[in-house]
Amino acid sequence: MNRPFFILCLAVLAYLSYERWTGRAIDHPPGILVSAAPQQAEVQPNSFFLEDYELTRRARFEIRARVLSREPYYLRRESGLSPLDLALGWGVMSDQAVLDRIAITQGNRWYFTKYAYPAPLTDEQIIANSSNMHMIPARKSIERRLKDLRPGDIVELEGYLVDVDHVSGWFWRTSLSRTDTGNGACEIV
Repeated sequence: MNRPFFILCLAVLAYLSYERWTGRAIDHPPGILVSAAPQQAEVQPNSFFLEDYELTRRARFEIRARVLSREPYYLRRESGLSPLDLALGWGVMSDQAVLDRIAITQGNRWYFTKYAYPAPLTDEQIIANSSNMHMIPARKSIERRLKDLRPGDIVELEGYLVDVDHVSGWFWRTSLSRTDTGNGACEIV
């Protein structure tokens, strides 16, 4: 094996090890870490433009939650606007004892849970105490902070739930409920 290739392989291995180490989940002692549900207040819908996107504020939104998972996105139209999703949990979905029994994944802008029976919670409890949120950072500094989050971090976010329209006719609608499921159930923050 030639020396430059070997050094390159070591550098890639070191980088991947560092990324895995800094992205590892944070474990907490059992117990609910975040007791309050997200707060939402209606606002008079008003719009503003961000590049070719029209964002319409639908509700003021504040949340303190545990990061259950995070998923960056690089492809598709909305990734430039919303570079990552956060699966967030509060109430019983912030309890380490519960989360130790639930596998959480994200993909294609969805959030999934999987568990062995008997389930640690009912599906209704999981749905009412967690959500997948499409994050639209207001500034690059916020985007960097969002990208540094790890599962287990406790975050406090405030902003607006927004609907998104593109000049091409493409659109994205936010959920205004914490108990809906399926297509359209994610919050766009």
